[in-house]
Amino acid sequence: MAAYDSLRDLERMANTFFDTARRGPRQMPMDLYRDGDHYVLTADLPGIDPGSVDVDIDGQLLTIRAERTLSAGDGVTWITRERTSGTFLRQLSLGQGLDTEKISASYRNGVLSVTIPVSEKAKPRKVEITTGDDAPALQVSESQN
Repeated sequence: MAAYDSLRDLERMANTFFDTARRGPRQMPMDLYRDGDHYVLTADLPGIDPGSVDVDIDGQLLTIRAERTLSAGDGVTWITRERTSGTFLRQLSLGQGLDTEKISASYRNGVLSVTIPVSEKAKPRKVEITTGDDAPALQVSESQN
């Protein structure tokens, strides 16, 4: 037999009340990490129709937007409703040194993955050092005025 916890029930009711009163976009949990020459962003979007997911780039601003609708037939009486519906939004300001033209995204099993490559200019490189006879000689000439 389960023990009755009035505080837990009160918290659940308060969260439900305040969440349904919230009309703005909801945030989505995400991870971001670097793997070699690209960054990978993964965002949890369970139960979201892939057709409602948008990934946009405007300058250096990456925007992810998704919509979840919960369907219920006519005459349905909810016993509990903890899954949220509405718009989910996440915006990230991308720094310099990223190749925004080659960003790609995929959606599988409720997880959106966005791959952001590092631009060739921003990748570390070796500078060759010339020594001795390999070094170009500087020639100084006197100018006559």
